Amino acid sequence: MIATLTKLSPQEVQSRISAGRAVLVDIREPDEFARSHVAGAHSQPLSGLEQSHLTVDPDADVVFTCRTGMRTAGACDRLAARVTGEAYVLDGGFDAWRAAGLPLEEDTSAPMEINRQVQITAGLMILAGVILGFAVAPGWFGLSAFVGAGLTFAGLSGTCAMARLLMLAPWNRPRSA
Repeated sequence: MIATLTKLSPQEVQSRISAGRAVLVDIREPDEFARSHVAGAHSQPLSGLEQSHLTVDPDADVVFTCRTGMRTAGACDRLAARVTGEAYVLDGGFDAWRAAGLPLEEDTSAPMEINRQVQITAGLMILAGVILGFAVAPGWFGLSAFVGAGLTFAGLSGTCAMARLLMLAPWNRPRSA
C-alpha cells in the first residue's frame, strides 16, 4: 500500500504552526537547510531519516517539506511511517512558502548548496571545454566529454566525485566557533 501525504497550502501550514498545532519537518539536506529555511522548522534530512529519531508532540500535526515537494512525494511511505496518525506535506515545498512571502530564516553567509555548486562547476567546465575546443585545439573537447561522463556516472551510481571534492573546499568547511 502506498501512503499518501495530505497536501496543505503554505497559508494552512502557517496557520497551524501559529496556533501551535503543527510542526514543520524539513527533509532537505543540512547544506540546503543552513542557507534558508522556514522559521521554526526542524531539520530531518531524508538521507538519514531511518537512522534518526523524530521527536514531535504526538498531538501535533507533522508537516513535511522539501524544496519543491518532489522529494516528499517520492518518499511518502518512508515519511508517513515516521509519525503516528495522518501525515501532511507542504504543497509546493519551501519554494511555495517563499513565494507566499511567509517568514524565513536565511543565512546568506552559509555556503551555496553542494548540488548547485556541482551544477555551476560542471557547466563552466563543459563550456570551457567547448570554447577551448573551438578556439585552441580540438583536444579540449575531451574536457567536456570527461565532465559529461562524470555526471552520467554520478546519476547512475548516486555517487558524485565532484560533490565530494567541492565539500573539501575551504568555503564548505564548518566554521570554527
